[in-house]
Amino acid sequence: MRKLTIALGEYPHVNAMLAGEVTLDGYELEALEVRPIISAYRRMIRDLEFDVCELAPVTYVMAREAGIPITAIPVFLNRRFHHGDIQCAPGSLIHVPSDLSGRRMGVRAYSVSTGVWARGMLAEEYGVDNASITWVVDDDDHVEAHLPANVERVSDGRSLGQLLRQSDIDAALSGNAGTGRAGAPREGWTAVAEPPPEAQDDPYALFPYADLIAGDYYLRTGIYPLHSMIVLKRSLLDADPDLPTKLYATFVESKRLQRDADPDWSAMPRLHAQSQLIGSDPIPYGHVSNTASLDALVRYSRDQGLLAGSINGDMFAEGEYPDN
Repeated sequence: MRKLTIALGEYPHVNAMLAGEVTLDGYELEALEVRPIISAYRRMIRDLEFDVCELAPVTYVMAREAGIPITAIPVFLNRRFHHGDIQCAPGSLIHVPSDLSGRRMGVRAYSVSTGVWARGMLAEEYGVDNASITWVVDDDDHVEAHLPANVERVSDGRSLGQLLRQSDIDAALSGNAGTGRAGAPREGWTAVAEPPPEAQDDPYALFPYADLIAGDYYLRTGIYPLHSMIVLKRSLLDADPDLPTKLYATFVESKRLQRDADPDWSAMPRLHAQSQLIGSDPIPYGHVSNTASLDALVRYSRDQGLLAGSINGDMFAEGEYPDN
């Protein structure tokens, strides 16, 4: 029985497979704990360190175009909308999306998936010209990219959270994509994102009723932003062409067991809220039911200069992936 190393984030819907309650035919899974999981993305891309790994979707499509020998199966462990992630600096006088034009906006790295999804939404829904915004970053991209001229690196060591509260940038994305951490992904990186004592006012949300707007966006477009894909070394397919199908089935069964035990997704309150918002499974697997989101992922990445063309037809390893 061959051992496969696997690096995943902390999700209840993978616990059964990592605990051995669901098995992968012909393989033993060796789960490697990497926290934050984002640091595993970089290690997978740069060193192919794991056999199977969770990966950011934009990082994946960029890696495929760059010729990095990995492939994916249509398992998306995490999803979220981004209307609520856009925060504005105190006194910035930003009230509607068009006010972002000509401003400075923080994001951890230009190709971070949250940034790509947010920029795509701002452009297609509100006509924001992302080229008019200066994108201020404080971390490297997982895949080396030729960045647009309107990307600026923080040079004085301050975090994006500090820059936002001190109004040295006009807006920023929150959480791990921006102000909720500082520096490159490493253990405890969120603990260094505390607001500076000289801050007078708190940043405010660009979209005060973000959930309502996100629900409307989903109903009109079918786009439900992807936030992780499962990738594996392409060399594994030479030894076992059926591995993608078997691996997919293992993820599906692990998810089924969790869903049966916790049909309301109470173990992950955000997924519970999103299931209520969209009225269905908050983490659908398979490529057919995710066509609108996959098309948008490639379109946004291409429009933002991160892809030269379209790879949709060659995104996943050959296999059987019934929607689930």
